[in-house]
Amino acid sequence: MNEELYTLTLADGTVIENVARNGDNYIVTGAVDTSVFEDNCVPLTISDGENEEIHENAVFVQAQAHGNETWLVFRDLGAAELREMRLRADVDYVAMMADIELEVE
Repeated sequence: MNEELYTLTLADGTVIENVARNGDNYIVTGAVDTSVFEDNCVPLTISDGENEEIHENAVFVQAQAHGNETWLVFRDLGAAELREMRLRADVDYVAMMADIELEVE
């Protein structure tokens, strides 16, 4: 595991400090209220104090408790997912403007 500590900054300015990193997992000592990540990861900024990674389309994937630690996983949305979301938003907008009820799948 990387011994360097990171800071996660969420879209609303929430800061989570002293975060260890193991691959794509971010490890926090203690429990984490995962509701703080809901619709709050665009953008997600990860900093080691010198370098900063800004993830413009990140989503929270999961949290796993391991002893006294919580392992957090995030991922970036792919281009196809972003296109699908945009297309869906456009269809919803046109349906709303035309006063058409769309069936939810």
